[in-house]
Amino acid sequence: MSDRLDLHARETAWPSLPLQSWQDTYSTLHMWTQVVGKIRLQLTPKLNHWWNVPLYVSSRGLTTSPIPYGQQTFEIQFDFIDHNLAITTSDGRVDHLQLRPMAVADFYRELMSHLSALGLELRINSKPCEVPDPIAFERDIVHAAYDPEFANRFWRILVTVNSIFLEFRSRFLGKCSPVHFFWGSFDLAVSRFSGRRAPERPGADAITREAYSHEVISAGFWPGGGSVNGPAFYSYTVPEPEGYSAARVQPGSAFYDPQLREFLLMYDDVRGADSPRRALLDFLQSTYEAGANLAGWDRNALEMPAAA
Repeated sequence: MSDRLDLHARETAWPSLPLQSWQDTYSTLHMWTQVVGKIRLQLTPKLNHWWNVPLYVSSRGLTTSPIPYGQQTFEIQFDFIDHNLAITTSDGRVDHLQLRPMAVADFYRELMSHLSALGLELRINSKPCEVPDPIAFERDIVHAAYDPEFANRFWRILVTVNSIFLEFRSRFLGKCSPVHFFWGSFDLAVSRFSGRRAPERPGADAITREAYSHEVISAGFWPGGGSVNGPAFYSYTVPEPEGYSAARVQPGSAFYDPQLREFLLMYDDVRGADSPRRALLDFLQSTYEAGANLAGWDRNALEMPAAA
């Protein structure tokens, strides 16, 4: 019985997420989160490194957190348990949009209609970000899949990873991002900063230029795509110091990807480890130390003292 309970707990916290099995749902959900994210972007004051735009892991899905609108606030939350999109306002009103197989164009139209019915009138830039061959939301009838089982699995992974990222984040005294979900790249990330400005990036677009304006070591979780055929954890240092690609990191299954210029640790290697939490924390810490040491960060000033 104990073994079965342990297996159930592991499958709940670390469910399988084969990329090919939910690729269509993933692509659609990516666009849906972009619609919601652009609403937050439109109405919130700009913060350094675009920290005003991400979503956050919640106890039911992904949320915008409160968004200012005149004298009130509203919040939009993806609920991957009951599979709806909840819109709540600070004056007590609640509205829902059912999450079901539907085109991005229909999702966009329905969401904007629900917001208007609540007195929340706004317009957003409807062109998706950070994707090849973007299709404007109102014209996107290509992405229309939604498998609630895989949406729920993805969220359960985010819940588990979010708590481990928060633990890792707590060890740092310097400037550090929240643990947040970037809807442009569709990844959960946390970033540490040395406090020094980074060299200018000639030819970089506005998003990249602002994101990497200061020396940073970022880690995150991503469902995969392109040359990465499955969900993976990543870590990179910008600017990348000399010798970084040859650094020895943990666990042994982690590797440096020269195309992405990042260390990767495949999700399946973590979920199959004796202690997934320890494997992930080892990856986060060892890749951070590799970047910080080679880049000459003042670690004594930036890190919490080790517990006695």
